[in-house]
Amino acid sequence: MPVTSKIINDIHQRNWSALKGVVPYLDPSELADLLNELPPHEQAVFFRLLPESVAAQSFEHLDADQQQGLMEQLGQREVATLLNGLAPDDRTALLEELPSQVLYQTLNLLTDDERAIASSLLGYAEGSIGRRMTPYYLAVRPEQTVRQVLEHIRTKGQRSETITHIYVVDGAHRLIDDLRISQILFAPEMATVDSLMDREFVCLHVTDGQEAAISAFKRYDRPALPVVTDDGVLVGIVTADDMIDVIEQADTEDIQKFGGLESLDLPYTKTPMLEMVRKRAGWLIVLFLSEMLTASAMGYFENEIERAVVLALFIPLIISSGGNSGSQAATLIIRAMALHELTLPDWWRVMRKELFSGLLLGLILGVIGLLRIVIWQKTGLYDYGQHWFLIALTVGSTLIGIVLWGTLSGAMIPFLLRRFGLDPATSSAPFVATLVDVTGLVIYFSIASIILRGTLL
Repeated sequence: MPVTSKIINDIHQRNWSALKGVVPYLDPSELADLLNELPPHEQAVFFRLLPESVAAQSFEHLDADQQQGLMEQLGQREVATLLNGLAPDDRTALLEELPSQVLYQTLNLLTDDERAIASSLLGYAEGSIGRRMTPYYLAVRPEQTVRQVLEHIRTKGQRSETITHIYVVDGAHRLIDDLRISQILFAPEMATVDSLMDREFVCLHVTDGQEAAISAFKRYDRPALPVVTDDGVLVGIVTADDMIDVIEQADTEDIQKFGGLESLDLPYTKTPMLEMVRKRAGWLIVLFLSEMLTASAMGYFENEIERAVVLALFIPLIISSGGNSGSQAATLIIRAMALHELTLPDWWRVMRKELFSGLLLGLILGVIGLLRIVIWQKTGLYDYGQHWFLIALTVGSTLIGIVLWGTLSGAMIPFLLRRFGLDPATSSAPFVATLVDVTGLVIYFSIASIILRGTLL
């Protein structure tokens, strides 16, 4: 029996002695996974078996809604012990999700020191890096020796979020440099911190947005970055693992928006059905009403369809090709924008690139479409009539035009949305496909009326 299944079985059977022998050897992330698999009343029972430090670490690995659910199962004293043992940044992430009345009651469970820290972090703007930082870090003065710094690490480092970097501050606690721990370890004991400094460092501002922090971590490849005030005073640090959570959340929202729905507030499995329907219905209604324009376009070309019914055979093929090319372009541009590879002034460069890309892609599909009709006609698989080559030429030419149009539309719509202050991710694949569906019919029958004039039309 796998370890996880055995532990769950022991919990069901109330085999506490067996659990106490296994639990201390499990990683906090594994314990969090176990908690997720248990019903609420058994989560609390299992959680009480964990040592305080392990319980806090396991709790940090749970999602916010899972944390709130577990807190509801625990007693007030247990919740107080748990919250006081959480890392400040993880605790802030939990507290900011609570309703205001519950938040006030929860803050009162903290010790005076921890309440002051929590209130300070919650005082920063929502979405700012100030809410993601922890005030636990190692700071030293330039005049200190390496021996003094090592002693400081031994006495204060246990609580620090990370000791990969030591931060150097002046008398006013302004950040003046940061040192790698390796610089300290390999320096002579009597060397001063000042002698190791180069005064070149990277920092974040408490009011910086989370996207700015993500960009800084990607650019400088640091496990942690210091956070300073307007006056340069060091107030905390942000670690890379905190940014991973932010990146995952942001990517999830973008993917959901790009799929043609509002981003979910809760995980999929926790979202109520009616809430899920509400999140999805809005965009579906908009897209449905937009697709009705397709019927209007077909009605406009009703006479052409009646005279050349064979043209209707290729409508799905042509429309889907335009939508697919548009979705491809939109995906590439939106992702490039998210990675800050593209900004608004780049629209002209992108349009030129996509113009040639769309033309080449259209030529490829156009040739394939033309050859498909020729082969089917010559081999007897289908008879397109005496004007079959003109039909093939119509389909091939339309594919060139609609793929080019779809590519340009998919590439430019994100820029238009960004220009008007909207999220480019909302230019979802369904939206682009719908736009190209409607305009694609106009392109198709316009080209057909030119090529087939005097024959089928």
